[in-house]
Amino acid sequence: MNKTKEMLISVDDLETRVAVLENNNLTDLYTERVSSPPSVGNIYLGKVQNVLPGMEAAFVDIGLERNAFLYVEELALPPEELEIFPKKIQQLLKVGQEISVQVVREPKGTKGARVTSQITLAGRYLVLVPRANFMGVSRRLPLEEREKLRNLGEAVKPKNKGVILRTAAKDKSVAFLKNEVNRLLRHWRTIEKNIAKLKAPSLIHKELDLFLRVVRDVFSDEFERLMIDSPLKYKRIATYLKQNLPELRDRVELYREKIPLFDRYNVESQIKETVKRKIWLKSGGYIAIDQTEALTAIDVNTGKYVGKSSLEETILKTNLEAAKEVARQLRLRDIGGIIVIDFIDMENPLNRDDVFLTLNESLGEDRSKSKVVEVSHLGLVEMTRKSTSGGLREFLGEGCPHCRGKGWVLSPETLFLQARREINKICLSSAEDAFLFKLNPVVVTPFLADKKRNLVRLERATRKRLYIWEDSRVPATRYELVKKGTRKEIEQFLASKPNGLPTKREN
Repeated sequence: MNKTKEMLISVDDLETRVAVLENNNLTDLYTERVSSPPSVGNIYLGKVQNVLPGMEAAFVDIGLERNAFLYVEELALPPEELEIFPKKIQQLLKVGQEISVQVVREPKGTKGARVTSQITLAGRYLVLVPRANFMGVSRRLPLEEREKLRNLGEAVKPKNKGVILRTAAKDKSVAFLKNEVNRLLRHWRTIEKNIAKLKAPSLIHKELDLFLRVVRDVFSDEFERLMIDSPLKYKRIATYLKQNLPELRDRVELYREKIPLFDRYNVESQIKETVKRKIWLKSGGYIAIDQTEALTAIDVNTGKYVGKSSLEETILKTNLEAAKEVARQLRLRDIGGIIVIDFIDMENPLNRDDVFLTLNESLGEDRSKSKVVEVSHLGLVEMTRKSTSGGLREFLGEGCPHCRGKGWVLSPETLFLQARREINKICLSSAEDAFLFKLNPVVVTPFLADKKRNLVRLERATRKRLYIWEDSRVPATRYELVKKGTRKEIEQFLASKPNGLPTKREN
């Protein structure tokens, strides 16, 4: 079965979301909020705050809320210091020392960002590693193609610099790749000048905005189309593709329909599934995902599936289906760290091999690195996966205040954004002029913050008059459309209920 791949980009004034669909199924989701801009890829001039010999690491102030964490292995050392063995952190860094670093993992919980001084500058076709001297090739390619790319890499690698060729470079000429190398070298020289003149802590280089970064790193001729609902960002993508990937320019479309893009293509409902513990399989089986601070446990069950011929066949089909879904969920939720998968026990060793092979093949579609070890003596599959973000679960939610973090709920910001999108959809699909919604106070507060700025923005975008009724009896995850009609009709309705609108608004 051939895969149909599409990329959808939804943009509003508070959030940008990028969805990758394969045969209409959501496989990757990238999200960026104005309130919490990402830092991965950013380069900072930092100052060493603490050196920890016992952990062979250091804390570095880079200007974020919490100090960043730098392991000794992440230090880019000049040739004369490479001879120091073993590399002791206290011999290489001192408190107060300034050092330029790049964020490789977002802050998570009480932990600061992970950083490296081995800086990389990503292009569409290759990555420049200015503080190293080596040549690398994407591991996602077959061995034969990797050897061809290695020859290309040796021809374009700058002296005393490192280069990693990406998958997209496989059909490009030496002259074409040299142009990108030269562009990245010019950018690196600009960064070095900024390092010399700025004082720590300072931001030296900011990574591209999410929508351009995903186009650069992910969009390719495998995609049938890219659809975006922002005219401004549509033009920026078109310009980027015209300069870098003219053959893909015609695959980009501006979405103009009134129905929100993610609703039109069933993405919104699939996103809501990502916060659920239990994911049902087509056969009737299911997988259950439990995340802890130390690891993620995934359990496979036959659920409602009873099979047709034998127990072993029923178990095999469930496990094979689960292996593919596990790989998809790891990508979609961006789950990192140690992962333990408890497949249903199989008597036949050939069946165990099939499940193990299917899991590995499915993980091959993942852009993040993973390592799967053999099935343990208890029948568990153990693996690790590299994640740069804190994971989708951490991004969308927070620890439940009522159970002191043992449970998990959607954050107020996520609840507000969900309600905002639902209200927007209702307003755009109706011919009425005014609407009265009843919402939980947790959701109402962001609407009325900053002189009701968010409410006014939504009214301007929909060209409707909106009234918010605050009611703690409404669940925070839901809303209630109380009335719609003309402004006069709704105001008469509210006037008849003296306690109807605790949150007064100005005309």
